[in-house]
Amino acid sequence: METENVTRVNLNGKRIVIVGTAHVSRESAELTERIIDEEQPNTICVELCRSRFDTIRKKNSWESTDIIKIIKSGHTSLLLFQLLMASVQKKLAGKFNIQPGEEMIRAIKKAEEIKADLVLADRDIKTTLTRTWRKLGFFGKIKLLFAAITSFLFDGDISEKEIEEIKRGDMLQVAMSAFTEKLPQVKTTLVDERDKYLACSITHSMGPKVVAVVGAGHVPGILRHLGENIDIEPLNTLPPKGKVGRIIAWGLSALVIAIIITGFVRGGSGTSLDMLKWWFIVNGTLAGLGAAAVLAHPATIAASMAAAPFTSLNPMVAAGWVAGLIEASIRKPQVKDFIDLKEDISTFKGFWHNKITRILLVVVFVNLGSSLGTFIAIPLMMNYLRV
Repeated sequence: METENVTRVNLNGKRIVIVGTAHVSRESAELTERIIDEEQPNTICVELCRSRFDTIRKKNSWESTDIIKIIKSGHTSLLLFQLLMASVQKKLAGKFNIQPGEEMIRAIKKAEEIKADLVLADRDIKTTLTRTWRKLGFFGKIKLLFAAITSFLFDGDISEKEIEEIKRGDMLQVAMSAFTEKLPQVKTTLVDERDKYLACSITHSMGPKVVAVVGAGHVPGILRHLGENIDIEPLNTLPPKGKVGRIIAWGLSALVIAIIITGFVRGGSGTSLDMLKWWFIVNGTLAGLGAAAVLAHPATIAASMAAAPFTSLNPMVAAGWVAGLIEASIRKPQVKDFIDLKEDISTFKGFWHNKITRILLVVVFVNLGSSLGTFIAIPLMMNYLRV
């Protein structure tokens, strides 16, 4: 039996009720409570993983974040993308005076109230984002961050009726199709794989009656895979870091060195020094501009300019990491920054002024500037070989 936003399925003697929701919809939160009250299930599944559950339950969870560790691990872009997505959701939720993910919060409270088993049915967000990130090439990552930043900056009006239409799936599918034409692997990891993961979790939930609260966009995929014998181990496995990217990085380093040596052989030390001049000027300037664009400390800007020409020749170290560590040491995040993070990410000003997000932006923008500097400097240096 199926009604709008609620699908009821009988599977091997088990009654499964799937509630499709919009994560910023007041109506979805109220529907979730009503269905659970009506069904009185033995088990409630929610589209959350342990880390997101902890974020909901522990308001000070961000205070344990080690920003230095994140920079050294190279996960700054992932965290920045996660915060950008959270900011868009929070801005939408603010329009309707509702807490993001309130339907999940109410489902959790109802599970405690009726003493039902609570199943965190989704894959860990870090695994999902890491799988997504590693399947993207360099330009794919740029496109993904650009799309997230564009969504963050876009502040158009959207009515609650439009949110409910998104919940039904029509606008969601249109938006997803437009976004995934250029980045199909994003949909694979963010949606398709999680459809299977959620379906597996729901299928194996204990008890004769189960209520699953999930985003409406996942419902069709969950229904396709419900009851299947799904091996989730491959879905939890992190793909290795791309070899192609490392080959290109080391190849560019070798190319730059080869150009300089060739310049010396053909034109002497004057030619090679001119090449080095352009390498340092272009790489350092663009890295410095990246730091300046996000209002980094002057010492961070100077360090970015000094480090970029050297780190660009060593793929094991990134100019953004150097800049981020210096910014973090000069403008060390305080407890207040972690406490204010949830609110600050919802505004352009807050995102730029919170020390945590500022550090993340410094790392990303300096790396982008340094990478752009490499691609611009190489042709300029090669011009000396044509003389």
